[in-house]
Amino acid sequence: MPVRLRMAMHGQRHNRIFHLVAINQRARRDAKPMELLGIYDPALKLGETHKTVKWSVDRIKYWLGVGALPSKSVVKLLECGGVLPPDSKYHPKALGPRTGAESLKDNATGSSSSGATSAAS
Repeated sequence: MPVRLRMAMHGQRHNRIFHLVAINQRARRDAKPMELLGIYDPALKLGETHKTVKWSVDRIKYWLGVGALPSKSVVKLLECGGVLPPDSKYHPKALGPRTGAESLKDNATGSSSSGATSAAS
């Protein structure tokens, strides 16, 4: 059973909190997790200057050690918290210039502009 470390959203609208959970990869976002690993509250309370994160570093490292894959947002959060180094194997590496969406966008604008000039001729 493939396990992922990902965020589960809880709370009222405009007042969300996120649970960092170990969960079956095929389960829905808010399904019952195997284990609750931490809580991330992105909202700032009155008088606070930092967002709140409470987590169990030992259990996160355990799940990473047994092969659980973290989602991109979890990787960012763990790197900001110092649990993962910035050059970890989970960090998406920059592979050079983007070729996917940008090249399609350039081709679409290039073909439409050339079509407009050929129609005008």
